Amino acid sequence: MNFFAKFFHSFNTSEPGFVFMWVLLVVGVFCIAITIERFIYLMMKSGFKTELFIKDILKYIQKDDLESATKMCSKAGKMALAEVIKAGLNNAKFGAEQIRNAIDEATLKVIPKLEKRTNYLATIGNVATLIGLMGTIYGLIISFAAVGRPGIDAAEKSTLLAGGIAAAMNTTLTGLMIAIPSIVIFSLFKSKTQRIIDEIDEYSLRLVNALVEKSYKVQKFHISAGQLKEGIGLHVTHNNIKIFTDNKLVKEINI
Repeated sequence: MNFFAKFFHSFNTSEPGFVFMWVLLVVGVFCIAITIERFIYLMMKSGFKTELFIKDILKYIQKDDLESATKMCSKAGKMALAEVIKAGLNNAKFGAEQIRNAIDEATLKVIPKLEKRTNYLATIGNVATLIGLMGTIYGLIISFAAVGRPGIDAAEKSTLLAGGIAAAMNTTLTGLMIAIPSIVIFSLFKSKTQRIIDEIDEYSLRLVNALVEKSYKVQKFHISAGQLKEGIGLHVTHNNIKIFTDNKLVKEINI
């Protein structure tokens, strides 16, 4: 109990090095605030049972029930994977290239939000260590100045020396108490963010493959014999095919 009493007393303005202690306290508060905010955000964005989620989406696609798949994404709330999958489903009728573009665009919107402010934790860890080191140097300067000061008795020198060493040790301890958890939490959040991004990459690719495969399987187009005359022309682009007969468009197929 005596240790904690002395430690908290180091924040008193009468103690040497109190400025560094208060600066470290502010840094620690920022660290806690960012940790809580990022934890809540990443938990919402990661979702639960993502493998089961994508399996259900693919089942709806196989049944050609894109509306139910889209509703399922909407019900998933703020899950990052659901946002990307929904963007692909909304463009399912416009061909493979449009689906990929929509998914890429949604992914580029999601990833910066996932990584936002996480790097601040690593910066806080480094800054807290340096502030603690600065307080250590300040305390040592006070200690050496006390030892070399002329005209004061040994008891007063001992008091000043002890105060300088205490300031040095308290700031070092406080800096490390903030820096170590900050770096550990940063690593955990970075790993969590990367896992979400990997899931988006994997499952969005499975979605594109399923939509493209389904489109080739189910799209059947018929042209009656009466529409066909002597000349038939095809105009093929990257996402559709136009069929002409006698310079008249008889069928347009989106692929």
